Amino acid sequence: MVRVGEDQGAPILITHPFSPDLRTYTHAGLPHFGSTRFGRASRPSPVASVAVRGLALAAIAGAIAVPLLRKKHRIGPVVTTAVAFSGPLGLAILKPRTKARDAALYGLQMWAFNVVHELPYDDPEKLRERLLIKYPITIDKWLGAGELPGVRLQRLLARENGEVTVLDRVLVAAHWAWFIWPHAVMVYILTRRNKTFARAARQMAATYDIGALIYCLAPTAPPWWASENGYLSEDEELSPELRRVMLHVGEHFWGPAWPHLFQSFNGNPWAAMPSLHFAAALMAALLLSETGNVAGAVGWSYALTLGFALVYLGEHYLTDVLAGALLVAAVRKGEPLVEPLALRMSAGIQNWERIANAAT
Repeated sequence: MVRVGEDQGAPILITHPFSPDLRTYTHAGLPHFGSTRFGRASRPSPVASVAVRGLALAAIAGAIAVPLLRKKHRIGPVVTTAVAFSGPLGLAILKPRTKARDAALYGLQMWAFNVVHELPYDDPEKLRERLLIKYPITIDKWLGAGELPGVRLQRLLARENGEVTVLDRVLVAAHWAWFIWPHAVMVYILTRRNKTFARAARQMAATYDIGALIYCLAPTAPPWWASENGYLSEDEELSPELRRVMLHVGEHFWGPAWPHLFQSFNGNPWAAMPSLHFAAALMAALLLSETGNVAGAVGWSYALTLGFALVYLGEHYLTDVLAGALLVAAVRKGEPLVEPLALRMSAGIQNWERIANAAT
């Protein structure tokens, strides 16, 4: 058991799951550095406190500014990535733990993910040289008994003339909802089940970050792109058509505003394997199931609907979706293995937080 006030500064992405009798948040002060536990020699100087707070603030500011300025000032991807991920660390050091800090820290983490997700496409021509196109087609044709599951679904359910149907609208809506859904689930857990938020945020963040790493190492084209460029068959003239249904629905629903909306969410079109759409929705379903049966049922309904939609809409191969499920399984299975390292990191960050806040 940890006494109140001793562990209140742990960062959300690496803290240990809370013991049942530990108050998740407290307004109690940080441990007194003149106490027997720390000894007077361990009291940080005001200069050290100001310096640490200054570095933490600089990390947060840099994490936001550097990615925005990277193209203008030709800042490399390694530097940009390192600075982007320093933001959550800076906030964890700067502020004692509260629900507001948890939410902000998670937001900075997702900002860093978005930066890394888009970075490879800063140079499309260079990325195109590494683009993988054919292996998911081969696997999907095996899974679909000789034909892509997405092509089969569109032939079965879509209108031949390309007319937008009610099913198209519903499935595209499920797809668009993904940009909010996993984060809405995290807000629900933070506000309603905050004792499990640290673990939930850690698992969700790991899902996104590992997926982004795979995108950087093995950029893979989605099925709609392969269809548009004639890769779905050895004979380009006989290549089956796989429509990107979202484009047609978007034009009907948003009208003239659609091109601008579409471009704002199209940061890296060659980030398809694994499907983080499905992985994040599946992780959200598992986390919601741990909070209650009703919430779990809602989470699973959405995840399964989205998985079907991604294949039907031409956004992902079935292979991508299955890979997303494997990613989630790996994160859930691997968490206990990395927990000792996470606890050591947490303890180190808490020490820096105590130094930063010693004078406050």
